[in-house]
Amino acid sequence: MNTADLGLPVDVPSTALFTDHYELTMLRAALEAGSAERRSVFEVFTRRLPEGRRYGVVAGTGRVLDAVENFRFDGRVLAFLRERRVVDDKTLQWLAGYRFTGDIWGYPEGEVYFPGSPVMRVEGSFGECVLLETLILSILNHDSAVAAAASRMSSAAGGRPLIEMGARRTHELAAVAAARAAYVGGFTTTSDLAAGFRYDIPTVGTSAHAFTLLHDTERGAFQAQVESLGRDTTLLVDTYDVAEAVRIAVEVAGPGLGAVRIDSGDLLVIAHRVRHQLDELGATETKIVVTSDLDEYAIASLRAAPVDAYGVGTQLVTGSGHPTCSMVYKLVARAESADPGAPLMPVAKKSMGGKTSIGGRKWAARRLDEQGVAQTEVIGTGPVPDDLADRQLLVRLVRDGQVVAREPLDAARDRHTAARAGLPLSATQLSRGEPVLPTEYV
Repeated sequence: MNTADLGLPVDVPSTALFTDHYELTMLRAALEAGSAERRSVFEVFTRRLPEGRRYGVVAGTGRVLDAVENFRFDGRVLAFLRERRVVDDKTLQWLAGYRFTGDIWGYPEGEVYFPGSPVMRVEGSFGECVLLETLILSILNHDSAVAAAASRMSSAAGGRPLIEMGARRTHELAAVAAARAAYVGGFTTTSDLAAGFRYDIPTVGTSAHAFTLLHDTERGAFQAQVESLGRDTTLLVDTYDVAEAVRIAVEVAGPGLGAVRIDSGDLLVIAHRVRHQLDELGATETKIVVTSDLDEYAIASLRAAPVDAYGVGTQLVTGSGHPTCSMVYKLVARAESADPGAPLMPVAKKSMGGKTSIGGRKWAARRLDEQGVAQTEVIGTGPVPDDLADRQLLVRLVRDGQVVAREPLDAARDRHTAARAGLPLSATQLSRGEPVLPTEYV
């Protein structure tokens, strides 16, 4: 089904069916019971960070705002629901006019978070809020997982550029979202053109082994690439013999060769050998780019090597072992009745197995120590203490259904750099450990 079938512009797809069946059946039952219009507060949070991680990274907020705006039940979407008998006619009529008219607050994109942090708060009627659960979680869980991996890799790289190149290792649409999240987390470029087109992320790329193998000789492949792309290109030198390839590369491109790429072998040893060889050949400014199933640990191990940039794919787009953040979307408060002026009362799930939630509409702030370093993540439901009034983390993203907090992607990227820098130094350790900030409830 394409977007034209929904009566929507082809560049603005409906997100209405990016939801779970049970959200619509809950809506149907709530409409029947007269409780669908009760004012409600839902919060997104995680009970724990992935094992060994010391902080999380909020990513995907901008995508959530777009998705909520485009959450419309139209045309064949309604016909699909009718044909499958997912809901009754009364509910279909309600859905036909659906527009989110509530408020959304959240940690701004790029901010760090910890267990219990209310990274997003959705307020409105139960009916309009409950439908957004799966959509919001699918975006935040995926993008925040990739951004967290990217942040760790960026920290391990110590300022050296990182290239996102994981498109071929994941779903084609997830690849675009992953490139965006990686950019927020500290990557500098992507190989994915769709991500470059949609989010204005710088794109890079030169050639693969297939290009070298296409030609009768390695020299012929290098000559063709240099003639087409210029001497500043990056030549892939590990198709056959690395040392011979480096020699030929400098002969063909001259000492002004932009870079060589190494994609296999003992990268630490080979990088040192290639750097020495390039310097001997007079190519002292030629950079070395390494790829080959890198993760944050491999990148950290190459800190002492003469490597100028890293290309990362599989481990990045799969969250480096943690492809989800296990965020949940829970009702934490609801009105005592459907009356618009009815007071809110806190509600929370009480269950075994560590899934207990804390009720009430929450605020969050970060306490700093005397040196201005983050010390504690503070979460509360009552008045905000005076000393934390200017340290609150939640910002308004949507007011009365209208997005009010769109920002350039670079703003989220810069925010993350600053947020990570404000954490204790132990936050960037790659060894397994507990969250670098404790969560305090007041």
